[in-house]
Amino acid sequence: MNISDLIRRIDNLIRLGTIAAVDHQAARCTVSSGGLTVPNLPWLALRAGSSLDWDPPTVGEQCILFSPSGEPAQGVALVGLYSQQRPAPANSANVRRRTYPDGAVIDYDHDSHTLTATLPDGGKAQITATGGVTILGDVTITGLVTVSDDVVAAGISLVSHVHSGVQSGPSSTGKPQ
Repeated sequence: MNISDLIRRIDNLIRLGTIAAVDHQAARCTVSSGGLTVPNLPWLALRAGSSLDWDPPTVGEQCILFSPSGEPAQGVALVGLYSQQRPAPANSANVRRRTYPDGAVIDYDHDSHTLTATLPDGGKAQITATGGVTILGDVTITGLVTVSDDVVAAGISLVSHVHSGVQSGPSSTGKPQ
C-alpha cells in the first residue's frame, strides 16, 4: 500500500454526505459526498434485531458515511442530521416530536405527560386490538360516535334495555329530557 492509497483511505473513513437515492425494497441507499457517489449502502436503523424499526432515509437528507478500512463501498450511512433545508421540528427538552411529510405530528411531552397526535384534514386513526381496548380516565368526544353492536353503560344496554311505566302499543316515548 502506498502513501496515496493510505491518505485516500483515511479521507474516506468518515465523510459528510447526502442521500441521493433510496431502494426501499432492498433497504439500501446511495450516498453522494463531494465528487463521490456510493450506491447500495445500508443505513443505520434504530433497531434491527428481534424488534425491528423501519424509517428509511429521504433523498436530500444529510448523512455521515462511515467506511471501515476507508473503503466507501463497504460503508454505512448514518442519517438524521438536521440542516437548513430540514431544521429540527421542535426546540424543547421535554417534547419528543415526530413529523410526517403530509403534515401529521405526534408529540409526547414528558413534563406535562401529554400525548398528542395531530392528523391532516381527512386523516384517520385506527386501532386494531382483538383483545379489546381499555381507556382509564375521562373521555370527551366531539362529533358522531357510531357503534356497530351495542353500548353498555353501568350495566344497561342501549340496544336491549326496557323502560318501565310505558304502555305498549304503536306510540313512541318522548325525547329524553
